[in-house]
Amino acid sequence: MQENGSKPSSLTSLKAFNFLIYGTMVIFTSYFQLYLQDAGMNKLEIGSLMALGPLISLLANPVWTFASERLRDTKRSLLLMMAGTLLLTQFVFHADTFTMIYVAMMLFFFFQSPMFAQSNTLILGYIPDQPHRFGAFRMWGSIGWAVTAVAAGLFLDRIGISRLSFVFTGILVLAIVSVLLLPPLKRTSETPPMRLRGFGRFAVNRYFIAFIVLGMAVSVPTFMNNTFMSLYITELGGSKTVVGLAVFLSSILEIGVLILFNRYLRRKLSTLVGCLSLVSLLFVLRWQLMANATSPVEIAVIQILHSITFGGFFFVGTQVVRLLTPAPFRGPAQALYTLTWSGISGMLGSLAGGWLFQNFGGAAMYKICVMLALIGAAGFGIMWYWIRVQHHTQAGAAGTVTGPANDDDSPL
Repeated sequence: MQENGSKPSSLTSLKAFNFLIYGTMVIFTSYFQLYLQDAGMNKLEIGSLMALGPLISLLANPVWTFASERLRDTKRSLLLMMAGTLLLTQFVFHADTFTMIYVAMMLFFFFQSPMFAQSNTLILGYIPDQPHRFGAFRMWGSIGWAVTAVAAGLFLDRIGISRLSFVFTGILVLAIVSVLLLPPLKRTSETPPMRLRGFGRFAVNRYFIAFIVLGMAVSVPTFMNNTFMSLYITELGGSKTVVGLAVFLSSILEIGVLILFNRYLRRKLSTLVGCLSLVSLLFVLRWQLMANATSPVEIAVIQILHSITFGGFFFVGTQVVRLLTPAPFRGPAQALYTLTWSGISGMLGSLAGGWLFQNFGGAAMYKICVMLALIGAAGFGIMWYWIRVQHHTQAGAAGTVTGPANDDDSPL
């Protein structure tokens, strides 16, 4: 599968790449909204612009996955994405009209949105015989995300948000250099074809539909917060440094939380669904605290809950899909879960959040988040009860949820 004679010591630049590429993205996701507001856009316009990202990613991800397979070189395809992002960044930050920035952002997202997935593929490409080492490399991405968020906040308070393009461009150039320093990597296409025949019959399973719909109810508020938290902080009088601190606190504990979930959480359907209900209640608490916050420092401290809520929900949700889905359909089922969680929910969260924030204020937006999370918590609670009473625990080969009470089949 690989033609790669690199030694582990030669992959230091792979750690640097993960640090830098996640650092680049946290600058965009956390501070770009402040740049747009400084440029004169209102919150509804910002929300509609940021909604382009999840929309374009629905097209960009399969296109770039296909291109990477045709090139048989993940490193080369990733360099093309990064070069396109670097070029289009200059158009985004120097656009003179709203029309120009919308067009530039659509092209920007086409190159930028698949980079996370491709970076994970790159890591696995260099360690094909040691997949357990993936976490050690991926951890550098989380460190880069947290550290860069704080450092960028301090720096932008000094130089001004109008110079955001210089910070973004500088780190992205360093990320490109780190990829160029990697040893050659060739990957042949040996991915088994995704089985779709019969998936539609399974996808109408009531438990799977309930999980997807309730998951969207919980994830839409998450994307409202992701898009508008920085604007909410500054509206309460906070600086860019406080924005960076909030992002730092939201991510610094995430790795530890995922390790604990992976080690101690039982892979039993009723347990996992019950856990989703509890995590949804934590979302309710988080959004209620956000709605009641009166200072930017409060907002930053509340973000500590992100590590448990977002990290826990996505991890547990992935396990639920696995247990609800017959083995031949797990690939498309996970893709559908990701599509609804980050794609559709991302669009709805950015658009609805922009409209709510613009017309009613940040506190009102977070109160709507509370209501949506409550719907998710109640729905998952009912789903947990049905599973317990009816003893429906795992996906059968025919696509129905069947089986005895113990479905703790194979921990990941």
